[in-house]
Amino acid sequence: FESWNKFRRALRREDQEAFDTLFAAAKYHVAAMVYASRVTPLEAILMGILVEHQKAIAQLNGRIRELEAAVLPSLALTPPDPAA
Repeated sequence: FESWNKFRRALRREDQEAFDTLFAAAKYHVAAMVYASRVTPLEAILMGILVEHQKAIAQLNGRIRELEAAVLPSLALTPPDPAA
């Protein structure tokens, strides 16, 4: 991770924060990275990041489904009353 310090310092502050978040996500999977013992450590780092992104996507999709279920029934149009 330290080999990326120069790259990180060259980023804008908001990009540094995003970069830090990416590497923090990868660090959750250090045990898997070591177990995989890839020749190129970057491959393992990227896979750790992708795993965390996939989990976030699944969580967001679940939240979208919850919100749609709560909102869509209330948006359903009731048919006009023919007697009116």
